[in-house]
Amino acid sequence: MSVLLNSPDVSEQVFQERHPQSYLDSHGHTNDLKESSSRPAFHLTAPNGWLNDPCGLGYDPATGLYHLFFQWNPYGNDWGNMSWGHATSPDLVTWERSSTPALAPTAEYDKCGVFTGCLRATDVHGNPGALTAIYTSVSHLPIHFTLPYTTGCESLSLAVSNDGGESWKRQDCNPILPGPPENLPVTGWRDPCLTTWTRKRSSLARSSQSQLHGFISGGIKGQNPAVFVYTVNPNDIRQWNYIGPLVDVGLNFRPSRWSGDFGVNWEVANFTTLRDDLNESRDFIIMGVEGCIPAEKSAPNAGEARQRRDPRGQMWMSVTSAGIDDSTSDALTKFASGGFFDHGCLYAANSFWDPETSQRIVYGWVTEEDLPDGPRHHQGWSGMISVPRVVNLMTLRNVTKARHSSLNTITSIEAIDLFDGNGYTVHTLGISPDSRLSRLRKEAKHHRITNASLSTPSLSTAASLPLTTARWELQSEFSVSQSCKSVGIEIAHSADFEDRTILTWDSTSETFMIDRPLVKDAKINHGRESAPHTLFTYMHGQQETEETLKIHAFFDRSVLEVFVNNRTAITTRIYHPSDRSFGVRFFAEPIVEGLENPSTTLLQADVWDGIGTCA
Repeated sequence: MSVLLNSPDVSEQVFQERHPQSYLDSHGHTNDLKESSSRPAFHLTAPNGWLNDPCGLGYDPATGLYHLFFQWNPYGNDWGNMSWGHATSPDLVTWERSSTPALAPTAEYDKCGVFTGCLRATDVHGNPGALTAIYTSVSHLPIHFTLPYTTGCESLSLAVSNDGGESWKRQDCNPILPGPPENLPVTGWRDPCLTTWTRKRSSLARSSQSQLHGFISGGIKGQNPAVFVYTVNPNDIRQWNYIGPLVDVGLNFRPSRWSGDFGVNWEVANFTTLRDDLNESRDFIIMGVEGCIPAEKSAPNAGEARQRRDPRGQMWMSVTSAGIDDSTSDALTKFASGGFFDHGCLYAANSFWDPETSQRIVYGWVTEEDLPDGPRHHQGWSGMISVPRVVNLMTLRNVTKARHSSLNTITSIEAIDLFDGNGYTVHTLGISPDSRLSRLRKEAKHHRITNASLSTPSLSTAASLPLTTARWELQSEFSVSQSCKSVGIEIAHSADFEDRTILTWDSTSETFMIDRPLVKDAKINHGRESAPHTLFTYMHGQQETEETLKIHAFFDRSVLEVFVNNRTAITTRIYHPSDRSFGVRFFAEPIVEGLENPSTTLLQADVWDGIGTCA
C-alpha cells in the first residue's frame, strides 16, 4: 500500500465524475487537454476519483472470473478514505467494474483504511467455493517510513465472500495479527502476499517440502528494508507464525546502475518461484521501494523524469538460500541479482498465479504523478492499472558477451560460466505483456513493414507506418549493426512530426530512452525516461550472433507502456492535447558522423491502430 503524506481526506461528499472539455492548469490558465484524450480506453480506471495499488488479484474457478481489486478513494481525487474498488473479467482484457467499494473502512480496526492485500480462492479453512481477502487493516494515520511507527496502526484482517465477490463479511477473529513481530523497530508492516514456497534449509539441500507462506512488506529502522516471512496453516489461514526476514541487504543497497537503489522500506512485496523451459527455478521478490537516494545524487545520468518524482522505484530481486551453513544474519535468503521491474511511473506492482495459463501475472499502478494537482483535480480521476504482464525466469544460453559491458558488471543478470568454450548461461527476470492482450486487436487496422534499411530521422519517411487513433499496439524488430550509434521510433502527435515521442536505444551507452513531447504547462513532468539495456551475443556452433532489438509498445491516450526484449520495461505518461496519433517512423544513426546508412535493418514492424477497450 503506497501511503502519501499531506494528502487531504475528502470525505464530505461523494465525488462526482466530471467530463470537462478543457482543464485549468496550476496557474489558472486554460489548456486544451481534453479528458476524453487522456482517460485511457483499455487500461482499468476507477469509476471516479483517486486510484492506487492493485490488490486482491486472483482467479475464481467457481465462476470462471478473474478478480482485480484496487485502492480507491470513492469520495475524492486525492489519496484518502482507502477502500477496495472491484472489477471482474473473464479474460484479463474486458472488465466489469463495480460502482461501489467491495470493502470500505467501517470496522474499528480498519477505520482509517482498508489497505493493500491478496486474495485466496478458498474459505479460511482452505475449502473451495469461497473467496478470502487478506488485507492490511489500519486504525491510525499518518503512516510513513519517515515517521515514528505507532504500534498497532497496521494489523492483518480477513473478509470472506460466499457469492463470487458480490458481498463480503469480515471475520469475527479480526485482526488475526495485531501488528509486526515484537521487539522489531519497524518502518512499515503491510501488504500481505500468500504463496507456496519450497524453502531449502541449507544451500546444499536438493529439496524441501513446499509450504504455504505469508510475506508482509516493510522495513527495520536503521537496518534494512524488509519482507517479514510467516508460515501459514493452509487448513486455517488465521494461523500465521513468524520465522524471520526474507533478505538483508542494508539501507540503499545499490549494486550498479543495472540494479538501482533498493531503498529503506518496501511495499507490496510479492514472492514467487519461477521456472524456465528446462524446469530450472529461481526465487524472486517484486517490490515497491521507498526512500531511494534522489536520482540526481545517486545516478546523475538517470532520466530527468525520475528526478522530478518521489524517490522510489519498482524493483525485483532474485534470492538464493541462506541456510544455516552459509547465513551471516537471520535472513532466510541472500541477494543473487536484481533490477528495475519498471523504469518509469509504474509502482506498487502486485501479482497472482493464474491456474488457467500456469503463469505469474503482474499488474501495477500507473501513477498520475507527472500531472500537477490543478489539472489533475479538474480531470476528475487519478491513476490507472497497467496492462497485465507475465513474468518468467528468462534463461539465455551460450551467451558470450554484451554489446559493451562485461557480463560480470551487469548485476541484473546471473551469468554462469559453462567452461566449455560456449560462453555463459544467463538468468534474469523476463517481463512481457500477456498474450491475451492480442484480443484487443479485433477491430483494429493492421499495418506492416518489413526489411527496411534505416537512416537518420530526417531521411526515414520511407520506413513509416500510419496511425489515426491514440489507441494502438506496436511490435518491431531491428538488426542493429556495430556501426549504429542509436536506433528507434518516432511517434507523431502532430501531422508534421513536430510534436512527437521518441523511443531510442543508444548502443554506445547501452541505454534505452523515451523523450516525451513538450507541453505548455511547465509544471507537467515531461522529462526523459531512461533504462540501462544491452544486447547479448550468442555462440551458435562456431559463429557468434547478436540478438535483435525487439520493442513492443502499447499506447492508450495518455499512457505508454514499452517492453524491450521482454526484460526491460518503461511506463510513462504522455499529456498532449491531441486525441489521435499521426503515424510512426523508424530511424537509425551511425557512430561515424556523415555515414548516411549505418547498416541497421528494420526486420519487421506491425501496428494495430484502434485497439479495443477494457469494458
